[in-house]
Order: sequence, then C-alpha cells, then structure tokens
Amino acid sequence: MTSILADLQPQALWRHFEALSAIPRASEKEQAARAYVLAQAAALGLEVMQDAVGNVVVRKPARPGREGAPMAALQGHLDMVCEKNEGTAHNFDTDPIQLVLDGDWVKATGTTLGADNGVGVAAALAVMESTDVAHGPLEFVFTIDEESGLTGAAEFPNGLLRSKYFLNLDGEEEGALCIGCAGGLNTVARRTVELQPAPAGEALRIKVSGLQGGHSGLDINKGRGNAVRILGQVLQALLGSGPIAVADLQGGSKRNAIPREASAIVVVDPARIAELRATLTLWQDALRSDLGSFDAGLRISAEPASQPTRVLADADARVVAELLASQHHGVLAMSPDVPGLVQTSTNLAIVGLKDVVVEIETSQRSPILSSKVAAARMVSTVFALAGFQTAQTGGYPGWKPEPGSEIVRLSKQVHHEVLGQTPELIAMHAGLECGVIGEKHPGMEMISFGPHIVDVHSPSERLKISSVEPFWRFLTGLLERI
Repeated sequence: MTSILADLQPQALWRHFEALSAIPRASEKEQAARAYVLAQAAALGLEVMQDAVGNVVVRKPARPGREGAPMAALQGHLDMVCEKNEGTAHNFDTDPIQLVLDGDWVKATGTTLGADNGVGVAAALAVMESTDVAHGPLEFVFTIDEESGLTGAAEFPNGLLRSKYFLNLDGEEEGALCIGCAGGLNTVARRTVELQPAPAGEALRIKVSGLQGGHSGLDINKGRGNAVRILGQVLQALLGSGPIAVADLQGGSKRNAIPREASAIVVVDPARIAELRATLTLWQDALRSDLGSFDAGLRISAEPASQPTRVLADADARVVAELLASQHHGVLAMSPDVPGLVQTSTNLAIVGLKDVVVEIETSQRSPILSSKVAAARMVSTVFALAGFQTAQTGGYPGWKPEPGSEIVRLSKQVHHEVLGQTPELIAMHAGLECGVIGEKHPGMEMISFGPHIVDVHSPSERLKISSVEPFWRFLTGLLERI
C-alpha cells in the first residue's frame, strides 16, 4: 500500500501514525494497538510491563553519557473516539481510518481522525526507536480507554512509575504548555415509561443534523448547538400544538462529545403533516438565527419512517421532551484566575429509549471538586423533578496547576531555545490522565503538550502538518535537557 504520509517529517513519527490509523482502536477495544506497541518494544529488546487492565509501560535505558539524568515518562492513550457522519460506510471495529491530505492538514474521510491521541503515541514510539536523541532514562506509558472515562489511568497501579517528570503527549494546541486540567463526573438518569399501541397515522423521522459537535470540554464555550436539546425543544413544540405520538428518540453517542445529531420517530395524522413541516421550518430558522456563525449548518427535517407498533404514553412523551428542552447544557462558571478558561460546565450528551426506559447521559467538569459536585447535584435535581432516577459514575480528579514547578520552568526555557518563542501556559477544561496518574505518584512533576489538532471527537477532526515537526523538536530538545 502506498503511504500518503511518507514525505512528511519526522518520518518515524508519521510512519507510526499511519500504522496506528490502520488499526481499529475504539475505547475498550485497543488490543490490536497494544499488540503493535508490544511488537515495537520487543523488536528493540526493551523492558515491558503490562498491568491487569492492559496499560503498557516500556523502559528504555539512557543514551551513553546521560545515565545520571532524572528519569522521564512519555505518555499517550491508545484508544480514539469513534464518530462518523451519517451515511459514512465505516466499521470502527474492522476498517482502517481513511487518511486524506488537505493542504496543511491531515484529516479522515467522514470519521474522526484519531490524532487524539494517535499522534502522541506515534511520537512516543518514534522516541522509543530513536538512536540520535540524547535522552536520559525513559519510561513510555500507553494507557487504554481514556476517551470513555479515563479507565486505564484510574486502574493504573500506584507507584509503578519511577520517573521524576511526566510528559503527557495529549495536548492539542501549538505554542502552548498545559499545566492543569478539570476533573469530571458523569450523571446518568433513567425513567421507566409507559408504552401503548401506536395510533393510526403516518410515521415520520424528525431529525436534527448538520451541527459541528466537538469536545464536551474544550468546545463547550464555543456556542455550538446541542442536537439532543434541540430535539427536545422541537418535540415540546409539536406536542403542544396538537395530537402527535412519539415512538422513539435517540441522540448523541459519547459522553465526552457535544451531540451533533438526534432523531425521533413520531406518528401524526396525515392532515397535519404540512403543519408539522411548517413548524420544523420555523424552529430551524429561529435556531439558525440564534446559533449564527457558531453552528450555521443546523438542519431539522422530517422523512418517512417505518410504522411503529408502540408509542410513549402522551404524559411520558411530554415529560421527556420538556426535560430535554430544559436540562442545562454549557458553561456554568468561568475561571476567576485564568482569563478565558471555563471553570465549570455540564454536557447533555446522550438520550435513548431502551425497551421501556428512557436513559439520558450527561457529564460535568471542573478542576474544583466542590464545583463539580454542585454541578452534578444541579443536573440531578432537574432530572428528579421530571421523575428520573440518577446515578453518578466515572468520577476522576483534576490536576492543579503548578506554574513554578521545575518541569514548567525547564519546558519554557527549552521551548524558547528550540522554537524561538515563549509558550503560553494554559489549563484545560477537559480530563487529562495527568490528574489521575499523578495522584498515584505524589511529587511527580507533570506537563502536557502536543501538535495542533482541531475539532477533536468529531468527523471534522484534523491535524496541522506544519505543527508536528516543531512539536517533535521541542519534545526531543526537552528530553535532551532533562
């Protein structure tokens, strides 16, 4: 197979990135990606450890003359978010990502690219096989299941790492060094509903589509539309204007992604179809005006659907629609200390009817534990008022910024020496494994960085080619100075 990345530099990094792109690696299905990493380590004759859940640690000795340097760990996660546009024929369990070069960008055909965190893993593998980087003793940490809840980091053994410095390669902004991140918590709500025989009428699938979606932390303040909430608003309006039955509703697919698409099957009197379509047009126009350039592609459509046999009882349909239209989504508080940084947020992520249970999944984020808990309590209270039972799952700690640490000071210095610019110090409104693994290794100093990636967790994800070589030079320059 001809490589489309063969001419890009550094060649070793791009070679591993292309190889990883051909390996299916959905969260909790990273076996083939782990096997690839293990094969690379075995070929180099390096020390390898694998823990009970499948995280891998590889140790590489220092280059001659650097044996006395402090040990550093390079870390990335093996899994990727698997999102695709409707109509894209792609099986994430079997198919390779179809890479495309578009000017200064690498992207995928109708799916997420997996640069989050494939490019970080590829960089670590390139350092692992390098013979020209004058590094000290290294540990390479490859974790599993980061995207669906930081599971690999949560199960990572206490005290396993020997490193003084921890370099997380999951950053997404060139010219920036991340020194802190938010903690997170998932709130899942369920309500048993009554189903009854479907009435006579025509079945339609009401669909909300065309939205950008994006990362539920990094993009939560960008004003993008939430397909699940919009579906709730539309259903609430339709149910309030005359008889209509709701047979099914589905929306979103990942807790850590802003939902781009959502749909519901409804049964309506054929005489009211023109009225229904007019209502959808009014809502589409109004919401497009509201979203403006933040999310200009919104579409609300109605298309023929198979006739259902059962529908939700009217009272249950109204409660669910009202709840989806009313549950908060977005920024709850901005940081008083870091300009422009979201401090606390909540994401209305997924809705689905499963047998006789409506299930809704949300996630809350904040670097402050009390704020994270308060956001989850607020969301749970709204659910409870609508008769839903809630449970909190998947909590993970934040990472407190330490701008005066030795690794931050050294990284700023190296960044300026190697790339000629002083980096921006940022904190991230997203979960990073630094917080979880760092809690298990007290005193280990941490930093996170990477090349430029935009629209992660969506099929618009793309990696800026011209940012990768500077990322590599900074990484290797830092390793040579630690």
